[in-house]
Amino acid sequence: MGVLEWSDFQPYQKALLVLDAALAMTLLVRMLITRIVSRFASKTKTEMDDRLISAFQHPVAWAILAYGIWTAAKIVWPDTSWALRVALYSSVIIMWGIAILRFGSFFIDTVSEMPHRYQLITPRTKPLYHMLLKFIAIMGALYLVLVAWQQDITAWLASAGVAGIAIGFAAKDTLANFFSGIFIIADAPYKIGDYIVLDNGDRGRITDIGVRSTRMMTRDDVEIIIPNAIIGNSTIINQSGGPYEKYRLRVPVGVAYGSDVDQVRAVLMRVADEEPLVMPDPVHRVRFRAFGNSSLDFELLVWVETPELRGLALDRMLTSIYKAFAAEGVEIPFPKRDVYLHHVDDDTQSNTE
Repeated sequence: MGVLEWSDFQPYQKALLVLDAALAMTLLVRMLITRIVSRFASKTKTEMDDRLISAFQHPVAWAILAYGIWTAAKIVWPDTSWALRVALYSSVIIMWGIAILRFGSFFIDTVSEMPHRYQLITPRTKPLYHMLLKFIAIMGALYLVLVAWQQDITAWLASAGVAGIAIGFAAKDTLANFFSGIFIIADAPYKIGDYIVLDNGDRGRITDIGVRSTRMMTRDDVEIIIPNAIIGNSTIINQSGGPYEKYRLRVPVGVAYGSDVDQVRAVLMRVADEEPLVMPDPVHRVRFRAFGNSSLDFELLVWVETPELRGLALDRMLTSIYKAFAAEGVEIPFPKRDVYLHHVDDDTQSNTE
C-alpha cells in the first residue's frame, strides 16, 4: 500500500485536514498559554502579565482558527474565499480591539496608582487616557476593517468632514460636554475621589468623570449626574483640595454675659481634646468673635479627617459642649423679652379722644 500524497486527496478532504490541523494548533496554543505561560506569570509580583495573558489568549487562538477556516474555504470554494477571508479578518480585528481595550484599561488603572514611577498617568489624568484609549482602539479597528473591505478611505474622510459639520450643529451640546470633560481633566479643578460642593448646595464625592458627564455620590447615597458643560462653567468648592483633605469645622457657641471667658475657653478646648473625630493636627483653637445681643459669641475651630464627617462631628461636638457647660455651670442664653404694662387713667383717655 503506497503512501498517500497531498494531491491524492479530494478538495473537501484537504479542507477537513486543514481544519483539523488549525483546531489542533488552536488547542495546543491555548494549553501552552493556560498551563505553562500562565503558571510562570502567576509567580511574578505584578498582575500585569496575568491580565495580558487573559486579554489576548482568545484573540490569538481565534486568529489561528480563522486562518485555518479561510485556508480550508479557499481549497473548496476558490471563487468565494475573498468575502469569507475579509469577514474572518474583520472578526479578528474586532477581537483584538476588544482585547486592547481590556488590557489598556487595566494598564492605565494600575499605572495611575504608581505616580512616583509614572508621573504622566495619575488618578487625575486617568479618565483622559481612558478616553484616548477608546478613541484610538475604535478608530484603528474601524480603519483596518475598511481597508480589509477595500473601501476608499479618502472618500470616507471627505464624507466624514461634511457629516461632521452637520453633526456638530446637531450635537453641539454633546460636543460641549465632551470638550468640557477634557478641559476638566486637564485643568483638574477636581478629580475622582474629591468631595465638592455645587452652586445649588449639593455636596458629595466624585465617583466618575466621563466623556459626557460627571457623577457625584451624595451623603444620602444618591448619585447626581451633571453634564460637563454645566459643571465646567459653575463655581465649585473643592473641600478635598488644598494641602490635605482635612476639613475645618466651625462650631459657634454663645454664653451669657457675666460668664468667665477663660473658663469658657478651657471647657471648649477640653471638649475638643476628648472628641475622637477631632484631629490633633492642625491644633484646634477658640476665638471670641463678638458681643452679641444677648450672648458672648465664641467659635470653636477644629479639624476632622474628611469633609463627610462634618455633620457627625458637629452633632457630637454640640452635644458634648452642652453637657460640659451644664456640668461647669456656664449659662447658655436664649432671647428674652420684657413686657411693661402702662396703666392709662380714664380722664386722660377721654381727653385724648
